[in-house]
Amino acid sequence: MSLYLSVFVIALSAGLAIFGKYKRQKFIHYAFKPLTMLLILSLAWERALSSPSFYGYLVVSGLGLSLLGDIFLMLPRDRIKPGLAAFLAAHILYVIAFSQGIPIRSFGVAVPVLILGAIVYAWIFRNIGGLRLPVLVYILVISALVWVAINRYLSLAEGKSLLVMVGAPLFFFSDAVLAVNRFHKKFFLADILILSTYFSAQLCFALSI
Repeated sequence: MSLYLSVFVIALSAGLAIFGKYKRQKFIHYAFKPLTMLLILSLAWERALSSPSFYGYLVVSGLGLSLLGDIFLMLPRDRIKPGLAAFLAAHILYVIAFSQGIPIRSFGVAVPVLILGAIVYAWIFRNIGGLRLPVLVYILVISALVWVAINRYLSLAEGKSLLVMVGAPLFFFSDAVLAVNRFHKKFFLADILILSTYFSAQLCFALSI
């Protein structure tokens, strides 16, 4: 399958996952959300096999853990703690991958990212109860992900590192909207914002291999 066709199929599957969510069609959403991640994972695996590297295998592993996190959050009794743990592990693998072979050029980039993370944390703090420490750790790790991704592009300045720099903030945005929608106040556009940026971020990471 050509790359363009693969991306089209992934986009179609993602669209159906979002459609199922909004139409409250659980079967459609539950079928196409993991299918979209499986398609992205398959694309990443194919690229990793064609050009083997530690970077590629780390990204593939991160995608696999993200799929596991999705499954935990979709179970009839929402397993938020194992889901959060799976995504946290995925982000750690992404941070390791994106820091491969680059110097740290800009500590200043970390400041606005941490400020945004602190705002999100303060916004949901009262409503997360026993999850305060896990959520704080998660926010710190995904902030590190964005920082390392930006540094990767500043160091390499090429197409694949640009995909990483685009994908990481999209993931941060997706998680921030998810947190606000889940723990602060639900709003109508939340799911399309969460899912569209989430799938886009993961696709960017897969294409960066």
